[in-house]
Amino acid sequence: MDFDLIRTIRHKKVNTLDKLKENLELKNTAVIVVDVQNDYCHVEGAIAKTGIDVSSVKKMMPNLHSLLQSAREHTIPVIFLKTNHEKATDSEVWLSRFKDGINPICHTGSWGAEFFEVAPLPDEIVVKKHRYSGFIHTRLESVLQTLKIETLVMTGVSTNLCVESTARDGFMLDYRIVLMRDACAAFSQEEHDMTLKTVDTYFGMVADTKEVISFWQQQVKKSLQPVT
Repeated sequence: MDFDLIRTIRHKKVNTLDKLKENLELKNTAVIVVDVQNDYCHVEGAIAKTGIDVSSVKKMMPNLHSLLQSAREHTIPVIFLKTNHEKATDSEVWLSRFKDGINPICHTGSWGAEFFEVAPLPDEIVVKKHRYSGFIHTRLESVLQTLKIETLVMTGVSTNLCVESTARDGFMLDYRIVLMRDACAAFSQEEHDMTLKTVDTYFGMVADTKEVISFWQQQVKKSLQPVT
């Protein structure tokens, strides 16, 4: 038996729990769902049509659904970020990312801009965005301030672009960041892992959905215990 490995795993679990307490305990929290839309996630979407493998999205969806269900059960706000591109917001610099200068992704009103296998509830907030970060030229910060949010639980697509950009900007604006390792997806494992390491080191913490869901459940149990 590898006792050193067991000690390492136990230390990691304790360290993660301590970080979760620091970032979630008695903190007003919101789950941020980034760009879970057909053009990014569907096998017939714009990204997949370029030959990029989007299978990692499908793999993470059960974890995202579990997290959203738990958040709703615990009355934790869920905020959806939705990319919309159109002529009015596609600047020359923004279009320079594409070889032909044409942006094929998430056109306003298109099937590609619709949500992929998720649906905001009637009372849940959708924030439209036009850049990688959900904070750039949007109402996201106003919404978060109105809700008095302190911690952002980050999910969605893609880990290394829109999720990371939003997480970085959120941290710069003094929000605590908890990035969901298994409820985000990138289009390569290398890109996904790169962001996990960067965020965990410099911009917050990384956790699994089971860890966060368990933490929320334990907090409810603690609140129900009689005071002695």
